[in-house]
Formats: sequence, C-alpha cells, structure tokens
Amino acid sequence: MLSTLLIEDDLDLAGTVVQYLDIEDIRCDHASNGPAGLTLMEAGSYDVLLLDLNLPRMDGLGVCERLRTRGDDTPVLMLTARDTLDDKLEGFRAGTDDYLVKPFELQELVARIHALAHRRSGQARQLRYADLVMNLSEHTVTRAGRTLRLSPTGWRLLETLLRAAPAAVSRRALEEAVWGDEPPDSNSLKVHLHNLRRAVDAPFATALVHTVSGYGFALRTPADETPDQS
Repeated sequence: MLSTLLIEDDLDLAGTVVQYLDIEDIRCDHASNGPAGLTLMEAGSYDVLLLDLNLPRMDGLGVCERLRTRGDDTPVLMLTARDTLDDKLEGFRAGTDDYLVKPFELQELVARIHALAHRRSGQARQLRYADLVMNLSEHTVTRAGRTLRLSPTGWRLLETLLRAAPAAVSRRALEEAVWGDEPPDSNSLKVHLHNLRRAVDAPFATALVHTVSGYGFALRTPADETPDQS
C-alpha cells in the first residue's frame, strides 16, 4: 500500500482526499499546518507528499525548501489555486516535483500519486547519513566537517548509496547508476569501491561503507550492522 502525507489547512478538502485515497488503497496521514507536517515527515516514511501552497505558520514553499535542504527526497506534489507560470517556477525552485491546480479531480490526484511514487525526487539539495554530507548544489562531500575528494565515478556511487542508506544497494544497481546498461569488466566496480572506501573511511575511526555478502553494498553505522556485513 502506498503511503502519503497531506499537509492541507482546508479540513473539508483534507477529509475528502483522505477518504478517497483510502478507497483507492492509498494510506494518507494529514497535518493542517507546515510545522506539524514537518514533524510527521521526520517521524515517518512516505512515498509522496501532498503539499498545499497556502498554509498557516509556514507556507508550502517553506516546507518544501526545509525538506530539500535537509536532504529529504520524497516526491512533492504541490496543491495550489495559483496557476501562473511564475508561481510554478517558484515552486520548482523550492523543490516541488509536480503541480496540481485546485479544484482538481480526485482521479487525477491518484494518477499523479502513482506516477510520483515510482521515483524519488531529484530535488534534494543535500544528502546526509551519519557524519557524511553530500551537497548537491555545491558538488561537495564532507565527513565530520572534512572535505573529501571523489572521482566522478566515486561521486555517483556515493550518491546512490546515500539515497538508499542504510538499506543495501545491489551490485547491479550500482553498476547501472554509474555505467547504465553497458557496465565494463567485473573488476571495475570493485576497484572504484576500493577507492571510495579510501576516501570515505580510511581517514576515520569508523567505517561507513560495508559489503553486504551475496548482494551488494551499504552505508551503515555500527548500530546498523548485522553479521553478514564486513
């Protein structure tokens, strides 16, 4: 079942949306203002965020910017009565993935949710795990405040691992992220991961890049480790 969060201060509309999505087998939590929505986003994991533009205490643009700044890549569907090009461009700059102009058909809302749920947003400006931070806007990576130097391939590998952390990423998925459908010889991934480990882990007491036996690799802290990792 897909999971969504609706941040909307119109309680009548929110009730209608929540009930309809339930019929469509889509779970929908609700918050009526920006800060409350951010709290739910921190506490839970959602496939899509449905975000009203005009909200009390913090508007939709502010919520979206806050999420993207902290590296949240949940797809965002902005719900708004504003339909000018400037309004949409402002939303996209804040990190919105798609727009739905009010009033809208509930069937179209469901279709947009399903379309967005199949991908993670590319709008996140910062990816973070433990003391490792990747700034996508500035194209920098730091660990514990120390700047790391990565090759272009190392960058793509680390970005893929960060987006999934602490879940494991298969070898095939990593190869596709770097080389697409035509990976080079089987040793290439091994070599690049060795170099990535040297950059990310060698200068520090705690390793973050781990091998998941028989599957792939993951970024994990000691608290996340299980016996099949090394």
